[in-house]
Amino acid sequence: MDRFNLIAVSKFGIESITADELTKLGYTDITVETGRVNFKGDFKDIAKANMWLRTAERILINVGEFKAVSFDELFENVKSLPWEDWIPQNGEFPVTAKSIRSTLFSLSDCQAIAKKAIVERLKKKYKSTDWFTENGPKYKINVGILNDTVTMTIDTSGDSLHKRGYRILTGGAPISETLASAMVQLTKWKYDRVLIDPFCGTGTIPIEAAMWELNMAPGLNRGFICENWNQYPENVWEDIRQEAHSLIRTDKGVLKIHGTDIDEDSLSKARYHAKQAGVFEHIHFQKQDMHDISSHYKYGFIITNPPYGERLEDEEHVIQLYKDMGNVFKRLETWSFYVITSNKDFEKYFGRRSDKKRKLYNGMLECDYYQFYGPRPVLKPR
Repeated sequence: MDRFNLIAVSKFGIESITADELTKLGYTDITVETGRVNFKGDFKDIAKANMWLRTAERILINVGEFKAVSFDELFENVKSLPWEDWIPQNGEFPVTAKSIRSTLFSLSDCQAIAKKAIVERLKKKYKSTDWFTENGPKYKINVGILNDTVTMTIDTSGDSLHKRGYRILTGGAPISETLASAMVQLTKWKYDRVLIDPFCGTGTIPIEAAMWELNMAPGLNRGFICENWNQYPENVWEDIRQEAHSLIRTDKGVLKIHGTDIDEDSLSKARYHAKQAGVFEHIHFQKQDMHDISSHYKYGFIITNPPYGERLEDEEHVIQLYKDMGNVFKRLETWSFYVITSNKDFEKYFGRRSDKKRKLYNGMLECDYYQFYGPRPVLKPR
């Protein structure tokens, strides 16, 4: 099979985790840039990356890169790329654009010019003088311009990869599946340790933790736009899905994952989502106030996304909540805590300096991921 230049799009702060995932999948020619991880692969690799990457937002094919500071340069360079290798005569090819710190900043003009250039290229290759019907497979094209460098890509994912297919019911201020998985992967939690999310909402962090530990492919219950492409060799997707099913871990028993919240409606949705994801038996959801959190396990993990207090009227309540979290978590003195929030004074209210913090984005909101490490478990003598 031919090999292509591929891009795993990733949220700011998560790129290195996505790169680590690619390394574990067996890829070696990897480069990390802001918001993206570049790697190489064939059609099977495109399917594999879409199926397995937990922290990427989508997988793109990099058709070509070039400098452009005028619309003429944009048109001629786009026209020179081998679009006929991808787009069939009846292919649908919508074009979107984004531009950051570049001379060409009009997105509507960039879209229209790129579309016209692609049409002209295809007309010549297909020996057609008519406008194309575009009633066949869809090839979503993006014109990405950063510092006057244009990257022309085709999206292979369709819906963003954070849409696993299990979170059907929405709740207030949900955290994305990709960010939740990144939060879990940044910890040292393993299946034999208890994990609690005391603000679990509709269950995303506990579900992503269970799927990760059970080696359940995040893309197993959804489709991808490139599955309908003419170029795909027969049985590639069927083989990838069968392999993913076979790699689910069944030897770890029932995981010790707990999701608690004070809102019963959110918990009802969390239970439904856990069933949809196939991890219901591994997560115990319970209505419980954070102030009542306790455990008979000596060692464990709390991974959570508490309220941030972005609205002024909520600020006083959230400050008190963070103070209370500090007092409650003290009771779990040998546990590790991982908390994401946009509140820059969290450590002050929590009453403890974090061992490490990492800048992450929850949607468009800049947050810090505070990491408090508990002691290593004492091994029992044999």
